[in-house]
Amino acid sequence: MTNEELVHQIIISKNTDLFEILYDRFSKPIYNKCYSFVNNEDEAKDLTQDIFLKLFVKISSFKGNSKFSTWLYSFTYNHCVNYVTRNSKKKYETRLTESFDIENYAEEGVSKNELTENLDQRLDIALSQISEDDRLIIKLKYKDNLSIKNIEQVLGLGTSAVKMRIKRARQRLAVSYAA
Repeated sequence: MTNEELVHQIIISKNTDLFEILYDRFSKPIYNKCYSFVNNEDEAKDLTQDIFLKLFVKISSFKGNSKFSTWLYSFTYNHCVNYVTRNSKKKYETRLTESFDIENYAEEGVSKNELTENLDQRLDIALSQISEDDRLIIKLKYKDNLSIKNIEQVLGLGTSAVKMRIKRARQRLAVSYAA
């Protein structure tokens, strides 16, 4: 039975035994993809389980417009990107609160200008660690304050492509900044 036929049967019957076959076919590649994002066995196992739970609930959204394996890869990739982005923000916020004792900052003699310079330096470092294309779109949007329409004209892209590239560039910058 092909993957697509198996998925069709799962959607119709909601049979967990059939879903188990799907799990057996795809658990290892999904685990490997998750591991490539987090580089931690336990986290990758947890992510894999989360993906299969979410997949069981959302499997009916597979419409057969592509191969199931392609759809599942995209599903997994998006879940991992969201996880890493959320996790990076949490790690950054934790490190920020651990690093800065706001109440005693004035007593330590650190001026607002010094703090701003430090943050600016960290941002410059983070920007240098992302691709040139990501840097360009971030600078067009936030430094040059161009509208989406103007960025479309500059780069020769459509609206949705510009919005997606900005979103992805911001995510990569956030990950780089938090590291």
